[in-house]
Amino acid sequence: MIVHLYEDEGPHFVDHLNGMFALALWDGPRRQLVLARDRLGEKPLVYRLEPGRLLFGSELKSLLEVPTVPRALDPQAVDAYLTYQYVPHPQSIFRGFSKLPPGHLAIYREGRLEVRRYWQPDFQREDDRPIDDYAGQLRELLTSAVRLRLESEVPLGAFLSGGTDSTIIVGLMQRLLSQPVRTFSIGFPVPEYDETRYAQLVAERFGTVHQEFRVEPDAVGILPKLVWHYDEPFADSSAVPTWYVAELTRQHVTVALTGDGGDELFAGYPRYRAVWLAQGVDRLPRLLRRLASARFWQRLPGSARQKSLLRRLRRFTEAMGQPPLRRYLEWIAIFNEWRRAELYTDDFLRVLPDADPMEFLAAGAAQSAGRDPVTWISLADLVTYLPGDLMTKVDIASMAHGLETRPPFLDHRVVELAARMPLRHKFRFGKGKRILHRAFADLLPREIRTRPKMGFGVPLDHWFRGPLAGFARDVLLDRRTLGRGLFRPEAVASLVESHLAGRSDHSYRLWALLVFELWQRQWLDG
Repeated sequence: MIVHLYEDEGPHFVDHLNGMFALALWDGPRRQLVLARDRLGEKPLVYRLEPGRLLFGSELKSLLEVPTVPRALDPQAVDAYLTYQYVPHPQSIFRGFSKLPPGHLAIYREGRLEVRRYWQPDFQREDDRPIDDYAGQLRELLTSAVRLRLESEVPLGAFLSGGTDSTIIVGLMQRLLSQPVRTFSIGFPVPEYDETRYAQLVAERFGTVHQEFRVEPDAVGILPKLVWHYDEPFADSSAVPTWYVAELTRQHVTVALTGDGGDELFAGYPRYRAVWLAQGVDRLPRLLRRLASARFWQRLPGSARQKSLLRRLRRFTEAMGQPPLRRYLEWIAIFNEWRRAELYTDDFLRVLPDADPMEFLAAGAAQSAGRDPVTWISLADLVTYLPGDLMTKVDIASMAHGLETRPPFLDHRVVELAARMPLRHKFRFGKGKRILHRAFADLLPREIRTRPKMGFGVPLDHWFRGPLAGFARDVLLDRRTLGRGLFRPEAVASLVESHLAGRSDHSYRLWALLVFELWQRQWLDG
């Protein structure tokens, strides 16, 4: 079908596709190769251009099997990884390799590669229509997106966290199907990371065939698997529960629908509340703004807990003196600019190009310049964090087990509609997803509408003071690790000891360093 579409439309064939894809098509008459990746980066496509040939594939490891292909670490990619916890497109961790960006196609002909964007929604456009008009249209489009993704010749189910997004997807599925939906959730022994009671409530509401898995994750045992499958250093620790839920779900179905994309499209992340609060501070007189970011607030004691209010308050105030985009990067960065400067050796700094990792976020934010701050940042996340982190995480964890995942929220029709909505329809009084609650009120139990957002994570702070403590110290302070010449031994030791002593929470930083070292042992030393 795609071949015939290409015959009719040429390179514009991608405009008629809906959903996930990464494809290569050889055009014999024109002697050209066409590569294309879906609009939101649900599927990966990597390549290496060399004199006289183009190597490409869906996994970096497949290209590394080609004889004579070098494995040279890209210092700029390392710097970006420690900032974002993933290597942003189009960069790769290896010099000379690239990722095709989402919404792009590439044409290779006569030894030259032309990369062009084929999907560029107008993120600067805002249509001021009543919320009920938008709610009706959103209901119609998302229902259509779910219906389209229910087409399957193999057993099908859904991930169910008990959050707003997955509840809506499961509710629509159940309305469209004649048999009970099969739903799957995963639980952990630490209560603040366990959502299973909400998932069970939703399952009972819709009468799904629900299976709940409770696991004691083996962090030491699973890390080598993640390092091998993810090809590049990837430090989003929620890859751990994603791995487990994909593994267990695949034992029962072959396709699973997910709620991915709802937070970016409808301003659901708690950090957007910080963006909203910060714009209020920005409007204060200069003296009051200075007080808001004064050293008094920055000297608040650190917290050893990942989810503590004190930790969030300190992170908020520390960045208040920065311009809005730099401030946001400070909030989301694993290692911010000054922490990276403290971490790197002089030798590594000398080979590090003069490039700011923020350029990746800035390029994404430029697409929605002129919108209000929350819309601006959430749409920037949609084209940076979502494909670089979330889609990478879900695709690799699921495909490692032969499970196909489909996110209806990322149907481009839904995305384009959500992007045009005024902020007040999505976000009000510091709380997001207003229009989802309006459009799908009949599918959302009160307990789900009013519950706080938990996030799909693991208790890293507990792990690094428990089952991972000895392993992390042994690996990160090992002579082999410190002898690579990238990081200052005293800086790494300070992070390890400060966290283990309970003085600070460096769990995300330690996880990023641990993943990176294990990645180097797998892909550089082997």
